[in-house]
Amino acid sequence: MSITNLFERHEPAGDIMETDVFERRESEVRSYSRNFPKVFDRAYGAFLFDAEGETYLDFLAGCSTLNYGHNHPVLKEALLAYIADDGVAHGLDMFTRAKSEFLRTFEELILKPRALDYQVMFTGPTGANAVESALKLARKVTGRQNIIAFTNGFHGMTMGALSCTGNAGKRAGAGAPLSGVTHMPYDGYMDGLDSAEYLSAMLDNPSSGVDAPAAIIVEAVQGEGGLNAASFAWLKKISEIAKKHGALFILDDIQAGVGRTGKFFSFEDAGFTPDIVTLAKSISGYGLPMALCLFKPELDIWKPGEHNGTFRGNNHAFVTATAALKTFWADDAFEASVAAKSAILKDRLEAMAERFSGIGARVKGRGMMMGLDVGSGDISDIATSRAFENNLVIETSGAHDEVVKVLCPLTIDETDLTRGLDIMEEAIAHAVKQSVKSAA
Repeated sequence: MSITNLFERHEPAGDIMETDVFERRESEVRSYSRNFPKVFDRAYGAFLFDAEGETYLDFLAGCSTLNYGHNHPVLKEALLAYIADDGVAHGLDMFTRAKSEFLRTFEELILKPRALDYQVMFTGPTGANAVESALKLARKVTGRQNIIAFTNGFHGMTMGALSCTGNAGKRAGAGAPLSGVTHMPYDGYMDGLDSAEYLSAMLDNPSSGVDAPAAIIVEAVQGEGGLNAASFAWLKKISEIAKKHGALFILDDIQAGVGRTGKFFSFEDAGFTPDIVTLAKSISGYGLPMALCLFKPELDIWKPGEHNGTFRGNNHAFVTATAALKTFWADDAFEASVAAKSAILKDRLEAMAERFSGIGARVKGRGMMMGLDVGSGDISDIATSRAFENNLVIETSGAHDEVVKVLCPLTIDETDLTRGLDIMEEAIAHAVKQSVKSAA
């Protein structure tokens, strides 16, 4: 499919679909549909198409679930062929051809080239499931309860993962105590504070009140927390602190992994190997539910069935994941293309930061997981609404939703990337102007 004009209308999907059924029957918990109140009907590459015939450029991409874009033809062909051949769809954790092919491909194209020796655990289908299994395993291995997590971190909405999450609004939905976790300052949390040294001092002091941890869990780039990017030096130091104190080091790569920050894993070239890595979102490559918990072989002390989930064997996801690995990770071409687009994104965001220096705008993130901190949730809300009016789907992140966040597909054409950034810049300019008017 060739998109020649971003604003070119396509044929509507028959009868115009109203949103009344969503208002009438869907829970108030829905969120994205409030910001993008259209009925979307089709999607391809970096584009969404609504039922009324409008085309939208997608800078959200399922919150980094669609790193290879919507309905990539190679992945779609593999899935359709598998379904047509009556391949196993649901297999619990039984051996299947689809699982075998995924594991062999993951081993050959991802683990071995990076000298990583991880056992692969198929958890339930979401990132939160992977985090829950990681926390559970760390506590089982060490016999300890406490987990060290970081300010602005986000690890999921189930109780264990939510206890590691910093956002007060999300934590408030638990309805029960969120215990067993000590929150520490992330890299750069406060000017003049070496947060790694602070954590080290707290764990060295038997009177600090911080219990010896089972694990330290961290994101190399905090997606929901505001695109805070930890330095490799800081991450390595945290990994060393974990080792010194007998804790496992868990790297949550659910949003930042699978190429989003440039490499397959966000911690590559950082000089350490996490004990446990969680993956989800784009690991299936097609938006199909799939999550993994990777851990060093000596940590594999699970008893059969001690942790499970009905949908841990999504064979359709195994098929598309295998196709994605073979298509994008068999050589360095895809990684090079991501690097080139990351440079474009960084240059444009830096130019925007300079243009909007009056509001203290600054660039945040790493790779193709970057955005612009506009200093105010009010400004970012106006900007993202304006962008949607101009056919760009883009969201915010951060403690106050102050960051306009770019998460377009990694496969996006450079022309479309530039066009989307043009819309984003105009939207922020509009928001700043509106903000000045309101303040006057």
